Amino acid sequence: MSITMFSNMKIILADDHPLFRQALTLTLRSHFNGAKIFEAQTIPDLDQHLQSVSGVDLLLLDLDIPGAKGFDSLIAIRRTYPELGVVIISGFEDKETIYKAMNFGAAGFIPKSTPVPEMVLAIKEVLNGTLWTPDGKFNGHDTEKNIAGDKVASLTPKQHKILLMFADGLLNKQIAYELGLSESTIKSHASTIFLKLGVRSRTQAVILLNEVQSSQSVFGQTSTE
Repeated sequence: MSITMFSNMKIILADDHPLFRQALTLTLRSHFNGAKIFEAQTIPDLDQHLQSVSGVDLLLLDLDIPGAKGFDSLIAIRRTYPELGVVIISGFEDKETIYKAMNFGAAGFIPKSTPVPEMVLAIKEVLNGTLWTPDGKFNGHDTEKNIAGDKVASLTPKQHKILLMFADGLLNKQIAYELGLSESTIKSHASTIFLKLGVRSRTQAVILLNEVQSSQSVFGQTSTE
């Protein structure tokens, strides 16, 4: 993609640190001619931009901005705006966080410690359709077992419990009775579980759980809420 094709882009920068936003906005404008930068410092601000600005090319998202709930914000954005490229800009740069972000649909992960020239290069790589991580090694295959464990670990305690009940073969109405919840609530939890695990059915969810249990013993202790 040529420099001219990077022109006149619409980029949303969601971060709650004013100085960082200001510095990154200046960097983006100096390297992407005519780019329109929309700043958000909370999830409600971000939601407003996503709803009101058409044709957004890229979202630069800090997972820790006010209103965010860990990776849930990333998951919700990817589900609602599947065509939007999302790059995580984070103060964290451990492999577990990076792999979780990428597995939940991020197109790139840029630590805030990244030098400006490399950060610009990373953004251009993503705009060219390439996944970008600091080590350049993310491919979804060499860490398949670890990623599966990360998926399961991303579930809330209640979602963990429901998944275990799936594995025991309980029906939604039986799970609802056991947990004192409505059947519709269980269905809602199931949909979220499937989304987080990247599966489409109970069977696939249980298979993934069994793989994790056999290789990593993630559920050596049962979580309760």
